[in-house]
Amino acid sequence: MLRDLEDTVKQSKFFVLSCLVVVVLVSAASAQDWKGAYVGGYAGVSISRSDASMTTVFSPTGYFNPTSPAAIAALSPQHPDGTNATGGFTAGYNFQHNWLVVGLEGDIGAMNRDETRSGSATYPCCAPTTFTVSQRVQAGWLGTVRPRLGFAAGRALFYGTGGIAVTNLKYRGVFSDTFATAAETRELSANKMGWIAGGGLEYKVAQHWSVKGEYLYANFGDEKGTSTNLTAFTPPIAFPTNVFTHAVDLRSHFVRFGFNWHF
Repeated sequence: MLRDLEDTVKQSKFFVLSCLVVVVLVSAASAQDWKGAYVGGYAGVSISRSDASMTTVFSPTGYFNPTSPAAIAALSPQHPDGTNATGGFTAGYNFQHNWLVVGLEGDIGAMNRDETRSGSATYPCCAPTTFTVSQRVQAGWLGTVRPRLGFAAGRALFYGTGGIAVTNLKYRGVFSDTFATAAETRELSANKMGWIAGGGLEYKVAQHWSVKGEYLYANFGDEKGTSTNLTAFTPPIAFPTNVFTHAVDLRSHFVRFGFNWHF
């Protein structure tokens, strides 16, 4: 009886595998024609993550008490994260051999990234006076160039994609206090190139029209800079030996839906 059961299981596995093979072959045989150029648009959301920080050093000829730099460093790791609407335009070209689709796609659009985080704490040396750290991260636009590798099954195209992404990362860090109206500011701005990867599903709804949904993850690395523009008291006295170091990075998740017109 046990052997009969094992034979039945083996036959069932063979039947399921046979059905899957038939489905794949039929889907491939009836796959839509995806080759050629296309243009379109997309809209969705970007879920962005950033680590922003500012630190400074003690100097015998500087402004800070020896305990202050550590307190500033403890407060400064901030996370200006945010979820924003995004949208733009897409263009690409596909090559196709049976069910295999290989192509190159590029897009340009709005990222709408603009988040600020602020925090305050009491100086360990000099209560009740306080200091404040505020950091802002922006990224206005996003451009990508990505090869695509896909599998055409009927009207559907399942694909993976990965390539380069570029955005205009901007950062502004501000330090201030209530002890002697201290103030320091540093701005960073750069067109950052990173990598982007993900996948999606595109579906032909008519001969020339398709709709799609996709997920992409982008990492743009970090940007760093220093400043020596700390001032305090009235009128302002400069304390250039208290060097500040600012750092920021940017990572984003994208969920996008779009349409394409195929020539």
